[in-house]
Amino acid sequence: RSSSSAKGPSAIAAMSLTTAAVTQYLADHKLEAIISDAVYDCVTAKAEDPLLHIANYLTKLREQQGASASESGLNKLQIKDIDVTGKRVLIRVDFNVPQDKKDPSVITNTARIDGAMPTISYCLENGAKSVVLMSHLGRPDGMVKQQFSMAPVAKELEKILGKPVTFLHDCAGAEVEKACADPADGSVILLENLRFKLEEEGKGVDADGNKVKADKAKVSEFRASLAKLGDIYVNDAFGTAHRAHSSMVGEGFETKASGCLVAKELEAFSKVLDNPSKPVLAILGGAKVSDKIQLIKNMIAKVDKLIIGGGMAYTFLKVLNQMPIGASLYDEDGAKIVPEIMELAKEKGVEITLPLDFVYSSKFGEDGETGESTAAEGVPDGMMGLDCGPKSIALNEEVILSSKTIIW
Repeated sequence: RSSSSAKGPSAIAAMSLTTAAVTQYLADHKLEAIISDAVYDCVTAKAEDPLLHIANYLTKLREQQGASASESGLNKLQIKDIDVTGKRVLIRVDFNVPQDKKDPSVITNTARIDGAMPTISYCLENGAKSVVLMSHLGRPDGMVKQQFSMAPVAKELEKILGKPVTFLHDCAGAEVEKACADPADGSVILLENLRFKLEEEGKGVDADGNKVKADKAKVSEFRASLAKLGDIYVNDAFGTAHRAHSSMVGEGFETKASGCLVAKELEAFSKVLDNPSKPVLAILGGAKVSDKIQLIKNMIAKVDKLIIGGGMAYTFLKVLNQMPIGASLYDEDGAKIVPEIMELAKEKGVEITLPLDFVYSSKFGEDGETGESTAAEGVPDGMMGLDCGPKSIALNEEVILSSKTIIW
């Protein structure tokens, strides 16, 4: 604008630079789709200063997007919005760390412990009386299995934190409540594996390997015990956020907030999902459909395409096509939900891509008998599908390359 009264090449260069800047702004903020709307609005308004008019148009649009982002989840209470001074803070973390196969007491990667450090450090640096950490490790299915004890995690946490960590050999009950009632100021306490208790997941197996369900009264008792361990509940276990387990719901707390890691992930998701470049593709895997049912439903409401792979693909293919799956992973509970998911996808116009072929093996290991089969053939008896085959890879590549936003 400052050069609008200038004459000659310098004015033309300045105007070109400004136009380029606006174009770059649109590209940087993935707003190319509304350029025609902005220009049309500018023309119909007979704006004296087109560039200023477009800039104002974009500013209003960004403000609307900001409001949308706030409504979509960024308005959730975060730990940094809370005064933790003198408070006992109970934090649900995700310390489900990888363990050495030969020696489970050896933690092979501490990334998940590192991920919780900003929340832990914030509480300690801002005068929290205590930080009580709770997590699961592995799948002990409601029984005490020492290979899944949190004791090795406590040692790693001490090294990373640089201060003592009190490890409790249980996660609920009178003794744990007593230890957490009035600890020394600045204490860090780690509870034993939550999944040693049947009441955490609400189901598990007994000593004979039979599936069992937790008693509802005992689940309520377990949750009430957890509620006595802190004054504030913080959820920083983003990787477990899709599970409605006892430690995840924060029952019995007046003040509940998200931790730094969860807040960071929510912000990232908001950027991707609130104003994505289309078409949007989500890629989902994992073993169980039932574990991710709410995630899948939410994704279908927001995406244009969905690739389903991993272990859950075999459940879908068996239900939809009656495909033989051999010894592949199969989710009985999830199988009941597959028709509902497909109907919802059809209703929303979401294109679902399933594998066309597979790589299978006689066992999960390097020395198994391997082979390939198509979806028409299925997985042979005694074999387990472990990966997608070349036709599936080519199909997935085509779907991915035709997408503008990809959530994996």
